[in-house]
Amino acid sequence: MKHVIALDVGGTGMKAALVGPEGRLLHQARRATGRHRGPEAVVDEILRFASDLHAEGRTRLGEGASALGITVPGIVDAERGVAVYAANLGWRDVPLRALIGERLHGIPVAVGHDVRSGGLAEGRAGAGRGAARFLFVALGTGIAGAIGIAGRVEEGAHGNAGEIGHVVVRPGGTPCPCGQRGCLERYASASAVSEAWARACGDPDADAADCAAAVARGDGRARKVWQEAVDALADGLVTGLTLLDPQRLIVGGGLAEAGETLFAPLRAAVEARITFQRLPEIVPAALGDAAGCLGAGLLAWDLLDAGASPAAGPSPDAPTLEVPAP
Repeated sequence: MKHVIALDVGGTGMKAALVGPEGRLLHQARRATGRHRGPEAVVDEILRFASDLHAEGRTRLGEGASALGITVPGIVDAERGVAVYAANLGWRDVPLRALIGERLHGIPVAVGHDVRSGGLAEGRAGAGRGAARFLFVALGTGIAGAIGIAGRVEEGAHGNAGEIGHVVVRPGGTPCPCGQRGCLERYASASAVSEAWARACGDPDADAADCAAAVARGDGRARKVWQEAVDALADGLVTGLTLLDPQRLIVGGGLAEAGETLFAPLRAAVEARITFQRLPEIVPAALGDAAGCLGAGLLAWDLLDAGASPAAGPSPDAPTLEVPAP
């Protein structure tokens, strides 16, 4: 059966699937990145995983994969198939397309950014379905976004489109590893909320989920920490919607798991800040941690539908993907 390999690489783990026609999930697997052994070990583990998945397809389905899609964090040059920079993996200029293509005997390989690819999946199979323009924002260790337009996700001229986490919302504020001060992700990411709540409650092991639980219990200290994060997030999102005018604003990542503890004050804060702008729908992401892997599968199928040209856009008939049960 014709199928593709979808591979989503995170900081510590990888999720993968064999994806058939019509987006059928034929096989799923997970594996550690081996990051503790260094950057080269992560590349070796990816190549080994890709080979094993290719062999799995031959055994299960009678043939190897027709293409592979891989998503990675950091800065990605999708056109060249290069992972330009990934701080949490220790990578600089890793030629993933060439390395995987060589290991798998020349099959087409699409390389994408994890959050942009997750946004692609949300747009076609998740919370963005039916919206011609959407902004997807993932609130995790950092904050990144994806700009969805007419079934595609914008890469930008240099592969940096959607980096809303580095919009400055507090000028002169907390230093950010990117070199700026006052970036959105230093105030509204899950890691930023975790740090602020740990300081406020005096428990160094407390995290953002603990803060959300304390907010739900009515803890005044937690409410202050949470509201400061929500206000910063609203400031960043209003900048995004002013520039992009999306129909739908989709919020995912670990912090979004707080549900209405996040979304109720966030909707109110965004509405309070807009003047001439049109208020978009503000909704939670639908695909959870499966979004990156689903997006990788879509990248691979798009590559085949476009005649295996990495720079081409998706076919109008590109499949949506089956969403795995939570």
